[in-house]
Amino acid sequence: MLRQVRLFLFLSLFCLIGLGGIASAQLTDRQSEYYQGWVSTADRAESVIRANRASNAALENLRSEINGYREDFNKARGANTDRIQTLEGQLKALGAEPADGETEPEDIAKLRTHLEEQLNSLRVPRIISEEAFSRANGLISEIDRIIRDRQKKEMLERGPSPFNPVYWGPAWIDVKEATQSLINETVTNMRSDIVHERIRERGLGIFVLLAISAVLLLFGRKWSEKGGAFLRSLGGRGSGVWTFVVSLLRILLPWLGVLALVTAIVQTGVLGLRGTLLIQNIPYWAAIIFYFDWIGRQVYLMGASQNFKRLSAGRIRELRVYIDLLAVMLILHDLVLLFEQIENISDPTRAVVGFPIVLVTALLLLRVRQIRQLEPQEEQTDSETSRRAAGFSQLVELLRRALFILGIATPILAALGYINAAEAIVFPAVKTLVLIAALVIIRRFITTIYGWLSGQGEAARDSLFSVLVGFALAILSLPILALYWGARKTDLLEAWSRLLLGFDIGGVTISPSNFLTFVAVFAIGYTLTRLLQSGLRNSLLPKTSIDPGGQNAIVSGTGYVGIFLAALVAIVVAGFDLSSLAIVAGALSVGIGFGLQTIVSNFVSGIILLVERPISKGDWIDVNGMMGYVRDISVRSTRIETFDRTDVIVPNSDLISGVVTNYTRGNTIGRVIVPVGVAYGTDTRKVETILGEIANGHPMVLANPAPSVVFQGFGADSLDFEIRAILRDVNWVLSVKSDMNHEINRRFVKEGIEIPFAQRDLWLRNPEVLTGHSEEAKPDEDLSPTAPSAKPADLTADDLDSAGDADADADGDGR
Repeated sequence: MLRQVRLFLFLSLFCLIGLGGIASAQLTDRQSEYYQGWVSTADRAESVIRANRASNAALENLRSEINGYREDFNKARGANTDRIQTLEGQLKALGAEPADGETEPEDIAKLRTHLEEQLNSLRVPRIISEEAFSRANGLISEIDRIIRDRQKKEMLERGPSPFNPVYWGPAWIDVKEATQSLINETVTNMRSDIVHERIRERGLGIFVLLAISAVLLLFGRKWSEKGGAFLRSLGGRGSGVWTFVVSLLRILLPWLGVLALVTAIVQTGVLGLRGTLLIQNIPYWAAIIFYFDWIGRQVYLMGASQNFKRLSAGRIRELRVYIDLLAVMLILHDLVLLFEQIENISDPTRAVVGFPIVLVTALLLLRVRQIRQLEPQEEQTDSETSRRAAGFSQLVELLRRALFILGIATPILAALGYINAAEAIVFPAVKTLVLIAALVIIRRFITTIYGWLSGQGEAARDSLFSVLVGFALAILSLPILALYWGARKTDLLEAWSRLLLGFDIGGVTISPSNFLTFVAVFAIGYTLTRLLQSGLRNSLLPKTSIDPGGQNAIVSGTGYVGIFLAALVAIVVAGFDLSSLAIVAGALSVGIGFGLQTIVSNFVSGIILLVERPISKGDWIDVNGMMGYVRDISVRSTRIETFDRTDVIVPNSDLISGVVTNYTRGNTIGRVIVPVGVAYGTDTRKVETILGEIANGHPMVLANPAPSVVFQGFGADSLDFEIRAILRDVNWVLSVKSDMNHEINRRFVKEGIEIPFAQRDLWLRNPEVLTGHSEEAKPDEDLSPTAPSAKPADLTADDLDSAGDADADADGDGR
């Protein structure tokens, strides 16, 4: 075994230092040649990185070449996985290698050697690929770092100020010469015989393209309106869906006309190098014009969102002009970049030419910010509308503040010589602002389609679907925003490739593919579980003799088992290796034992309730003084509906560990007790007979066991009787008790039997205190009017309590 470990380390060492030695011997000729090519490229890349003199374009090309190797090595890292696992299983079946001094049968030793050779031959390419993949990752990271540092240095580098008059003259000369060169090239080509011959050869095609361009530019919008009328005839009138589609056709058809026109001009060949580079950008610039104009129409003219305040017609026209001018500024900025690329102008000329565009763009942003503020505000009487607009208004206010800062800061930066920094801020800000507006429009359109198809109409705008659509659009817009603010396409591709490789959590590698596989398999399993539960609940179990509580237990148990199996199968199919999470699971078990014991107790109690079924769904129970029907038994708690039609959530542990009275366990038979009292002197046998007839005459009372009438005893005011009867359905106990009381009252009135009510005699001691003087005067007492009256005495609680012990003649016989 030690010998094999040394051999493996030896092979790995050769792979890591990139030599051909033993490692190359395990590779095919084609693989070895490919690997040597990679080593050469990697060595050249390291030299270029150390020198740090190559241009950005050269670095990008080198990066692309290295990335191609990296993708191949990444695929090779997972090659022969199944075969390697098979060989490892075969070696494991042979058992451990004999220790020093021990021998094993010759056949087994030969088989072990053969399997180890095969295993090593498969491991070597994987080891080489792993090393090469790691090296490629490092080289790409270094190249990206160099390019980012250069971009940052270029953006923060201070150049000449455009306010220096010394640079104005040369800048004007450079612009004039570039324009004159463009005109001269075009005129020279138009006089060329080669161009004339090309026009004659391609004349028909050029004519067709020009005709198509003219038709689309002249009639494109009119045709889009006619197409909208046809679409509205299909349905959905008033929903705004077809209006949105027509608005897209209004910009798509004219743009196709521009594209046809540009293609026709390029086919003629009349343009030189400068003209060709310029005209190739015209379709993109036309798309910017149409796009910005479409944004203006959708947001403010067509009411793209209820959160945007309706502006007056004058404000709308003014705002649309500003939006179109912002599009023109973006085009002029691209034109300046193209001018710098073609003519290789100086830095002062670049600053002088770019500053007016930055200044006008900043002023337009400030003006756009003030449009909403200048419009007089209207009182909003609809509180619901105000509530919906509150969140969006905060976003609008944040954007307005950002526009104010940008409108002030960027011209100052450009004036100080930081023209690159100013352009890197103001133009991405314009694109971001327009992108946000586009996202709002698209979100509203998708929500409108959902409201039309679902029949919700305008209510769909406040639904969960609308929120999810907005969230999804925001996520999808992140790469676009990154490109706007200076990220390279290779940066995004690199981030995506690293995301595909996954990330490690506790030794478990989670990648998007694994995660999506897990979600898809679990969703399928969850759906099948719910379908099985529905079939059991609605089709199969109702046809059996199982009571409703048992049916509910079976359905719930099926759901728990199905979800557990779905999660288990999803983990296995996704390829998650959870063996490395054993320590984490142990720590979680300790945490559960201390911090989650109540939840676990309720969970286990819920399982016991579903298995043992001491209570079932629909039972009438009394727990902790709360009485009602069991409506649902879940894993953690049980829901009881009281007779007041309120829901009480009881933890399952209380139902297992506490005292629970179940009135309908197993059956609905129960007893009713109806007490009644009669006056003293009534014939007790006659009362007993009447009560027995009443009990036997009720349809809910069972004949076996027969009801009974009990003479309870002699009460303080009455002779006490009770009817005790067994009902076929105890849920009707109150109705039965009410019916019996009505019948008892009717029969007692008919038979002349009195139902007494409690009477009490009140005896007062010293009643004279109530009138303020004594009714029994002494014989020698002076009762003359001039004699002083007796002083009223205070009546205390003790006097009332001891009234029963007072003299019986205190208030005479009249009481």
